[in-house]
Amino acid sequence: MNIKDLLRPNLVELNVSVTDWEDAIRAVGRLLVADKAVEPRFVDAMIRVAKEFGPYIVLAPGFAMPHARPEDGCIRSSMALITLAKPVEFGNPQNDPVNVVVALAAVDNQGHIEGLSDLAEVMSEDGIVEKIAASGSVGEVLAIMYQEQA
Repeated sequence: MNIKDLLRPNLVELNVSVTDWEDAIRAVGRLLVADKAVEPRFVDAMIRVAKEFGPYIVLAPGFAMPHARPEDGCIRSSMALITLAKPVEFGNPQNDPVNVVVALAAVDNQGHIEGLSDLAEVMSEDGIVEKIAASGSVGEVLAIMYQEQA
């Protein structure tokens, strides 16, 4: 599975207004729940993981990737992406504030690792977070995310 299979147009939302990092995770999680990719408890698990292990989910400046384990209620592998109307602090001094949040849901550990590595590859490109954050349409975001796929 590559990013095209995981990140579909209905799983992207732009300029989402949130109050804090938990709200940001809930907002991106709602897209996965609406898509029937995860059970609602998966969203709670993403928040629990972030609280338990700290803001390590902020992988690059401005970019956070909340996720939970397959057994936390993942129904089918998917990825959801939101850009935030106003950046929020996740508690990671090197990479805060965050304005792009991508949630990863994988049905098994192999898919989880593959999804993480595909996403890390795309997001490691210089300026990619800013490009996504500045996008004016879902189509623009998808073009950025897909074109980097080898």
